[in-house]
Amino acid sequence: AQTPLPVASASGVRLRLRDGRELIDGMSSWWCAIHGYRHPVIDAALREQLQDMAHVMLGGLTHEPVVALATRLAALAPAGLEHVFFADSGSVAVEVAIKLCLQYQRAIGCPGRRRLITVRGGYHGDTLGAMSLCDPVDGMHSQFAGTVAPQVFADRPPATWDESYARHLSDVVARHADEAAAVVVEPVVQGAGGMHFYAPEIVSLLRALCDEHGLLLVLDEIATGFGRTGRLWAADHAGVTPDVMCVGKALTGGYMSLAATLCAPHVGHAIDGGETGAFLHGPTFMGNPLACSAALASLDVLTSGDWRADVARIENGLAAGLGPARSLEGVRDVRTLGAIGVVQLSEPVDVASVTRVAVEHGVWLRPFRDLIYTMPPYVTGDEDLERITTAIVAAAGA
Repeated sequence: AQTPLPVASASGVRLRLRDGRELIDGMSSWWCAIHGYRHPVIDAALREQLQDMAHVMLGGLTHEPVVALATRLAALAPAGLEHVFFADSGSVAVEVAIKLCLQYQRAIGCPGRRRLITVRGGYHGDTLGAMSLCDPVDGMHSQFAGTVAPQVFADRPPATWDESYARHLSDVVARHADEAAAVVVEPVVQGAGGMHFYAPEIVSLLRALCDEHGLLLVLDEIATGFGRTGRLWAADHAGVTPDVMCVGKALTGGYMSLAATLCAPHVGHAIDGGETGAFLHGPTFMGNPLACSAALASLDVLTSGDWRADVARIENGLAAGLGPARSLEGVRDVRTLGAIGVVQLSEPVDVASVTRVAVEHGVWLRPFRDLIYTMPPYVTGDEDLERITTAIVAAAGA
C-alpha cells in the first residue's frame, strides 16, 4: 500500500510536508478548498465566531449564522429553492434528499412511490441510501449489492445530445414512474463515478419528464456547485431549477464539514402538512455555528471576487496544458470543463507511479480508476497551473 505523505501545514495552494517539501494542491482537498488554505477572511470569521460559541443544538434554538447562511443560500440557489435543511456531510445531504422525496410522495397520497430513478456512472456518497444511487456494476459500492435498496438505472448519459438516448431515458422514466418518488442525478458532471461530462439538454429533459409524471427532480450539486463548472450551479448550464438540490464540499471553502439540502416550497409545505407534521431527520451538528460562519465567509470571498474570470482562466489553462496528452500512447480522452481537467487512460491508473511522478514535479494529485485529473483551487496562478498540467502529462506518459 502507498504510504501517506505527512502534511505539516498548508497555505495558499501549497501543502507543506513534514520533510519540508511543498506540493501544489491540484485536488482542492477533494474539491472543497476552492480559495486555497489559510484564507485570511475565513480564518478571521472562525476566530470571531469562537468568541461567541462553537456549537449549539438547532432543535428549539436558533442562531444568527445559520439564519444568515440559509438566507444567503436561498438567494444564490436556482430560483424557487427557498427551504434549507443543514447536515454535516454531502452523503447525509443526499440521505436527507431521499427522505424528503419519500415523505413528500407519502404526504400527497402516493405511498407506493418509494424507488428512485437515476443514471449509471453516478456517485452520490458512501452512506447506505446514497450508495443505492451509485452505479451498481462499475461503482465502488458493487460489493454491497443485495444490501442497498434496488433503484432504477438508465444508461449513462452521452457527452452530446442524442435522440436515441432521449427516447431511452423517457422510456425508463415512464415505465417506472408509478413506483418512483424522484429522479436523482449529478447535473452535467458525474464526479467520482468517472469525471464524465454530459449534455445539459439531458437535465432539461429530466425536468420535463419529472413534471409530466409527478416526480421530484433532485440535483446533486455537492461536487459541481459554487462555480466549479464555470457556472455557479451546474444546473445553470441547462437553465433548470430542481425540486431538491444538495450542496456541500466547497460550501465552507474546505474549512469545516457542512452540507445543505434545499427544496422548493411545495415540497416543504406538503411534508409539513403530512401525517408526521415534520421532516423526520435531525443531525446533532445540524447548522453548527462555526461551520456556518466559515460558509458565510467563503461565500463572501466567492461573490465579492471575480470567480467566473478565475474559473474561465483555469479552464483555458487546463485545455492548453493538457492538450499534449492527446498524442500520448495509452491516453483515451482529454476533457476540460470549468476548473476541471481530466486525462482518461485506456487502462487503470498505477496510483503509486502517478503519485510519484506528480510529487517529483512538486504537485499533489489523487488519481483513481483510469483517470488522472485535477480540480484546483480557483486562486491557482497561471504558473502553478502550468506545473499541474505538466505533471499530469508527464504522469500519463510515464
